[in-house]
Amino acid sequence: METKPAVAALSALAHEGRLGVFRLLVQAGGAGLPAGEIARRMDVLPNTLSASLNILSQAGLVNSRREGRSIIYTAEYGSMRELLAFLMEDCCAGSPEICAPLADVVRDCCAA
Repeated sequence: METKPAVAALSALAHEGRLGVFRLLVQAGGAGLPAGEIARRMDVLPNTLSASLNILSQAGLVNSRREGRSIIYTAEYGSMRELLAFLMEDCCAGSPEICAPLADVVRDCCAA
């Protein structure tokens, strides 16, 4: 990932509401969630949610698809992986003990 898209993604996530929406979509998995369900779970107004989803979408962090009358939103896992890799690529600087705790986090969260 280049610096400019990384900054856009981090900027999109640098808001409590948008970060919460993104984390909810990550937890929802590939099935995603309809906009109305996201608004209900996050306890936000539809217009506020729409603005947040638009910003996350422009940053490449969420996708949407139409299913009947609903719009289903999903996390863009490829972009998430690229952003995490971008943040980690210079992590160890020859000292693996610096990043070892992060490897434990990944192992623990992905073991389930």
